[in-house]
Amino acid sequence: MDCLEFYSLRQQPFSNTVETKFYYNSQQHAEAMVRLKYAIDTMKGLAVVVGDIGTGKTTLARKMIDELDETKYESALLVVIHSSITTEWLMRKIAIQIGVQNPASIKSELLGQVYERLTEVYEAGLKPVILIDEVQMLQSREIMEEFRGLLNMDVPEGKLVTFVFFGLPELDEVLSLDEPLRQRIAVKCRLKAYTEDITSDYIRHRLKVAGCDHNVFTEEAIKAIYLYSNGVPRLINTVCDNALLEGYILKKKEIDRGIIESVAVSLGLKIEPTPKVHKEPHAGIL
Repeated sequence: MDCLEFYSLRQQPFSNTVETKFYYNSQQHAEAMVRLKYAIDTMKGLAVVVGDIGTGKTTLARKMIDELDETKYESALLVVIHSSITTEWLMRKIAIQIGVQNPASIKSELLGQVYERLTEVYEAGLKPVILIDEVQMLQSREIMEEFRGLLNMDVPEGKLVTFVFFGLPELDEVLSLDEPLRQRIAVKCRLKAYTEDITSDYIRHRLKVAGCDHNVFTEEAIKAIYLYSNGVPRLINTVCDNALLEGYILKKKEIDRGIIESVAVSLGLKIEPTPKVHKEPHAGIL
């Protein structure tokens, strides 16, 4: 009997691999989805999602791309993996993703191809949407200016293409490299860490999706998970995954606080002081 069988699980419930079947529709994620779809449907041009590491930005991006109906949208998801990307590389990648055949090597010609393709998509009754994850890595004023140029393409209903940017809080500084672009942000959402109650519900949700109809974590264990993870989904997954393995090794059907504390020590996690509460403006439509 392995760890999964021991806890009556069909698959790993706390893997940090992005799987939309485990998508947890928290209130903030649900609200962000509504706002982003509004920006797309009304062709606002630019929507932005920011959040700290591990708060679910990539998961939200993958969920959104899955939910954009191919009969209504021409959508693409790009993930920035390093900061040395050039404007030419990025525009070529965008061109390929939206279906440009034989992208030109000269940037001016390439931009013409992108415009023609976006126009074709629009005239076919579809709305072009490009989601880009990890945009904070694009620390180039030239790239921001290229995005602004694309957002200058208008049709009667709004912008010819809608971009949805996902990134860390530093994304605000990157967008400020081109002030006219920053002012074009129509919708902005900010993802935050979970509260203790949401952390508990999140853990139960993932266990249920994985096939377990009962919570193997005690209430005190969940409190500890929240304290050591600060409510960050990625850290919650890491702690819970290690706790299940530790519980299996100890042959304990129920995960208690002691196991969580042992795992936290192994992972080098500490309970951070509670930050001062401060009010922030709600995400909204500008």
